[in-house]
Amino acid sequence: MSGVVVIGGTSGIGREFARVRAARGDEVVITGRDAHRTDTAAKEIGARGLALDLARPKGIAAALGEVGTVDHLVIAGVSRDENRVSAYDIDAAIHLVTLKLVGYTAVVHALRSRLHDDSAVVLFGGQAKERPYPGATTVATVNAGVTGLMHTLAVELAPVRVNAIHPGVVGDSPHWRAKPEQVLAGVRARTPTGRLASVADVVDAVDFLLRNRSVDAVELSVDGGWLLG
Repeated sequence: MSGVVVIGGTSGIGREFARVRAARGDEVVITGRDAHRTDTAAKEIGARGLALDLARPKGIAAALGEVGTVDHLVIAGVSRDENRVSAYDIDAAIHLVTLKLVGYTAVVHALRSRLHDDSAVVLFGGQAKERPYPGATTVATVNAGVTGLMHTLAVELAPVRVNAIHPGVVGDSPHWRAKPEQVLAGVRARTPTGRLASVADVVDAVDFLLRNRSVDAVELSVDGGWLLG
């Protein structure tokens, strides 16, 4: 039985990963911004819920104060952002940069003493860093920043392993499932595998990064080869 912490585990990929690990019998802690929503999600999947806002990093250590030994740490918290240089929303940009770079780092800082030599960490980035789209000004920047964060954490936390996962379009995720079929069909047509990544695909990839003891400082793309399309 492992101690698993999923930051951003109330919905989407984070929630499904937490559900799978709880079903295996692991002790799982999930976090979310809203206390009621987090508690509800935790009860539904057999986990423990903690309220935590990555965009308010000064409160992260206190929020995680009662967490015990951490074998596997997944930081999957995200915030959807539409930002362009031509119409730059500075407050939105600061929010996302704080959440994903400062917030992610603050989580690791808070839990550092609870990690051990065989612990593993997975950070969530995204393929916008390689193929930006209109409105991805901040998203592409912070996801590229996840690469640098992964590298420095892998060095500083060694022998704790730190890897990053970069999902492409995840067709059955809450965000993409709501898109018009013609949008998804266009992405599918440019994907060499001819299919979109699924939530289950990403969950399996995260699990691999956590359990394979020889994989460290690796960026894993889960996109069906979309970047080649």
